[in-house]
Amino acid sequence: MTTDKIETKVLQPSILSFLKDLPNLCSLSGLACTVLAIYFCFKGVYEAAMIGMIWAVAFDWADGLIARRMKGRTDNDRTFGGQLDVLIDIVSYGVAPAILLLSYGEFAPIFLAGAFIMLSASAIRLSYFSTFGLSGGSKYTGLALDNNNIILVFIFMFEGIFSVGIFSAILYASGLGLAALNVSQIKTPKLSGNPVNVYLLAIYTLGMTCAYGWKLF
Repeated sequence: MTTDKIETKVLQPSILSFLKDLPNLCSLSGLACTVLAIYFCFKGVYEAAMIGMIWAVAFDWADGLIARRMKGRTDNDRTFGGQLDVLIDIVSYGVAPAILLLSYGEFAPIFLAGAFIMLSASAIRLSYFSTFGLSGGSKYTGLALDNNNIILVFIFMFEGIFSVGIFSAILYASGLGLAALNVSQIKTPKLSGNPVNVYLLAIYTLGMTCAYGWKLF
């Protein structure tokens, strides 16, 4: 007796089909803010760069909140969204702060080392998280990268108080300090998982946008 084997062909979704997923669009909006931040770093318009950096965090947190509340998302949607989020994080929280440091330091060779350390720590931190996830299911190992932008945007508020030379040293030390915390063994809570924290970040984002916008105009 011959048994016919029926092969079921599983259709693979197209790449661009994932753009229909609202959390992914939110993630890409955050990436757009990061691109603007990098552009304004190169132009030396740091107030605008700070606005872009903090809005990148806001969109990053919002996409997670939306994803958790959406119904009907498939396993593919969740996996793709998770991978997209990680790749955008390295740009938003690794590349952008490193370029900020280089630009503010007028691309002096000594700032290359700091930029490399910051970016390397970000890559290591994300790789570790992708491998092991949350510690105990609720806490990060090492300072989560989104905190880098939140803290740097706050620190930059005091830029006008110091000379360029002194503040570049402060920015350098801050970047190295954050890099050390990113790859440390400290346990930090997942702030973006709490809706209250998302609303607090929204207030912080609007406040910083107004403050830096005032400096711009």
